[in-house]
Amino acid sequence: MKYVGFVGWRGLVGSVLINRMQEKNNFCKIHPIFFSTSQYGKYVPIIKNKINFIYNAFDLDILIELDIIISCQGNDYTKIIHKKLRDLNWNGYWIDSASFLRMKSDSCIALDPINRKLILKKISQGCKNFIGGNCSVNLMLISLGRLFYEDLIEWISVSTYQAATGAGSKYVRKLLFQINKIHFHIKNELKDLNFNVLQVEKKIFSFSQKKKYLEFDPFVFAYNIIPWIGSKIKNSSQSSEEKKYQQEVNKILNLEKIIPIDSTCVRVGSLRSHSQLFTIKLKKNISLKEIKRILCENNIWVKIIPNDPFLTMKNLTPMKVSGSLNILIGRIRKLNIGKKYLSIFSIGDQLIWGAAEPLRLILLELI
Repeated sequence: MKYVGFVGWRGLVGSVLINRMQEKNNFCKIHPIFFSTSQYGKYVPIIKNKINFIYNAFDLDILIELDIIISCQGNDYTKIIHKKLRDLNWNGYWIDSASFLRMKSDSCIALDPINRKLILKKISQGCKNFIGGNCSVNLMLISLGRLFYEDLIEWISVSTYQAATGAGSKYVRKLLFQINKIHFHIKNELKDLNFNVLQVEKKIFSFSQKKKYLEFDPFVFAYNIIPWIGSKIKNSSQSSEEKKYQQEVNKILNLEKIIPIDSTCVRVGSLRSHSQLFTIKLKKNISLKEIKRILCENNIWVKIIPNDPFLTMKNLTPMKVSGSLNILIGRIRKLNIGKKYLSIFSIGDQLIWGAAEPLRLILLELI
């Protein structure tokens, strides 16, 4: 059995990965070794309460002995350790959830089942770096994959509504802290079922502008949206998150002809699972019945929600899919601007298919 190192296993993505591997009994197929950048030198119960020793994640003498390293630690760690290991002629497999290595020529963005053939080809060719894709890009491809396979898409415009956990634990804590502050501030008003909504809204707005409310951050997250995700790209109006769509989709699918994809990425107040609205121009006019058939044949996780008000509000929500492998698709309709224009709304758990599950599946291929 191969020796597999886990770095960043306590974070959001790492925790979901460990849970999925325990659910699928994957740990019996490897020798797992756990690392930390700060909490090393301790014995900690991780796998079904088995006590594991935590090693220093910067100890190259130990890391270089591993067959596979899975990092969920982020870009800063990858930038330092990956290069040092390769410079020492380490020939093991590097699996990573961070974006730093995604677009490198010697890396493969792994999204089984979407690009399984490409993954197997890269393994046979000796590729050693397998990187998870951007969470929203992964969810889009799992939702729409077969439309790409059958060469039906001329272009896509995407609007994302990304959950708080996509920004990490610190962001979630700030969001919940602000919500708690607001609720405490209006607790007396909420005792009256007939409270004046406009007065309460005004009170919330006034309070949200005060320095004590913004104690930990200059931005208001609670009851708000943030229409910018990622860093600013030099000489571009796109954010780094928005740029990833066209880049990563074309690399994952190994396309010879680029499919134009643009996006606007928005952070919303839901805790988990990303939502996306796709505006698609098809290459030819296809009936909605045929489109639904194609989407359902994409994979076993896609679930079509009928375009009905009650069923949509009840079932096409982040709450409905969080913690699940299912990908919900609804609001499938043709647009008034033309018969080739299609609108689709999709929701999936960004911590599972958007991050942890592709890492677990590529690990299984390598062991």
